[in-house]
Amino acid sequence: MRLAIINWNEADTAQQAAVLRRPAVLVDDNIRKTVQEIIAEVRRDGDDALRARTLEYDGVSLDRLRADSEELARAEQRLSKKDIDAIDVAIRNVRTFHEAQLAQPIAIDTMPGVRCERISHAIDAVGLYVPAGTAPLPSAAIMLAVPAAIAGCPTRILCTPPRPDGYADPAVVTAAVRAGVTEIFKVGGAQAIAAMAYGTASVPKVRKIFGPGNAWVTSAKSLVSADPEGAAIDLPAGPSEVLVMADDSASPEFVAADLLSQAEHGTDSQVMLVTTSPELAARVQAEVDLQLKDLSRADIAAEVAVVAFLPADIAAEAMANSRAIIVENTEQAIAVSNRYAPEHLILQVEAPRDVLDGIRNAGSVFLGPWTPESVGDYCSGTNHVLPTYGYASTYSGLGVDQFQRQMTVQELSRDGLAALGGTVVTLANLEGLDGHAAAVHKRLGGET
Repeated sequence: MRLAIINWNEADTAQQAAVLRRPAVLVDDNIRKTVQEIIAEVRRDGDDALRARTLEYDGVSLDRLRADSEELARAEQRLSKKDIDAIDVAIRNVRTFHEAQLAQPIAIDTMPGVRCERISHAIDAVGLYVPAGTAPLPSAAIMLAVPAAIAGCPTRILCTPPRPDGYADPAVVTAAVRAGVTEIFKVGGAQAIAAMAYGTASVPKVRKIFGPGNAWVTSAKSLVSADPEGAAIDLPAGPSEVLVMADDSASPEFVAADLLSQAEHGTDSQVMLVTTSPELAARVQAEVDLQLKDLSRADIAAEVAVVAFLPADIAAEAMANSRAIIVENTEQAIAVSNRYAPEHLILQVEAPRDVLDGIRNAGSVFLGPWTPESVGDYCSGTNHVLPTYGYASTYSGLGVDQFQRQMTVQELSRDGLAALGGTVVTLANLEGLDGHAAAVHKRLGGET
């Protein structure tokens, strides 16, 4: 993995935009067409379609789609005490942080006799998707199940692909159960999203779907969310990314480790270093070369970037996903970061708290040398389901509020309506909506 080195002040406006451009997420018409076919099959054939697609894609023939109580118990028995203890620590920390997010009801008199309220209700039914792919993700089960439980969603189901032995991954199952989800279905891919969005004989229909996935899952989420009969979804999805902001005080070893930890997610991941020190950039590259040899997923991490040190005009057009941007000062580094709006932002600078004051756009921020992005992925307590692909400038990461909906209430006394009625009538007349005005007049007998 080689970092393309770009001097920010040597690049013109177009080149700077190119440097911060994400790798293109190709919308494959074949994928979309296949996903549409899968959704139609699931809507038409229900469980039969799920079994057929599970056999086709996962190589498993299932009699029952739901993991029964025996399988749930067996899953925990397959883990060591150390594994279970780690899962419990993560659940405890995530629960502690998310419980503090519960919104308190609001009740206020905006004027005498006019009471306005805001109350929250849990979404009736939510579906959690945990992919399997190249690695099981018990952490995803925790990040989804814990806030769903805290919000109090009455129906909480989880779908995850089966392993070749016909069982769901034991770590995913154990994490989900200990976080409060016991309805687990061994279904993956676009067919799982369709099942949760529309319901089958086995899989309950939900109102909102949460969780990451591959291109087929992402396409399915997009399609069902656009259908009034489907289900809402959590966040816009894109490849994982990290931006590390570093100065002369940063450890090249730590910075390199942070870049590689994100790069191993997949070949479409993007890692960025923004630094005031060209010397640090060179030392980080040397550390990357050294540490890459020790990673079990080195082949993936290595493919994330293929371009070496290049002048700005060439580097701006390069197709590398990973870059080191040399800036003049911390203020410029903050401006570049805010413009990029990273999913993960690591501040390896001398006074990270001071820099934080200027950060506006980021999914999650990690302060100082002892805060690797890994802790947020697993167990610090924050949620790792975050907006990517620049959406951090307009979307927030997953929290309890996304498992709830807010409802406003108003109650007026007669005196309150009398005091406010004239304003209502005037505004209604301005808009030409005399029916609105009449609703007040009828109550007050023309007093307005």
